[in-house]
Amino acid sequence: MRVEHPGGLNPVDAARRVGTPANRPDQAAFGEALTKASESLTLSRHARHRVDRRGLALGAEQMARIEGAVRSAEQKGARNSVVMVDDLAVVVDIQQRMVVTAMEREGNRDRVFTNIDSVVIA
Repeated sequence: MRVEHPGGLNPVDAARRVGTPANRPDQAAFGEALTKASESLTLSRHARHRVDRRGLALGAEQMARIEGAVRSAEQKGARNSVVMVDDLAVVVDIQQRMVVTAMEREGNRDRVFTNIDSVVIA
């Protein structure tokens, strides 16, 4: 018995197996890049302005230490932290992985930090 298929569709061959697409090297690289991007910190426009205007030195080594402090704070359940690194204090939104503001520790002895739930010394 032959069944005509409407619209020129071919019958499905149940014996034919459909495999999963092979893992491509660029998929692994994309996954690694996505993970790295989600772990890295960004500076808000306000923080960039503060760093530039105040001439603060915020280099790669300090950023790496801040990122480590953010990971530690995140593991403890923190959401907004002050991270002290060298002579700088930075306020970080842990969930957004964003430096909100930055300032020198010594020049801000009378400053009050609000809406934070942790302090990390990096």
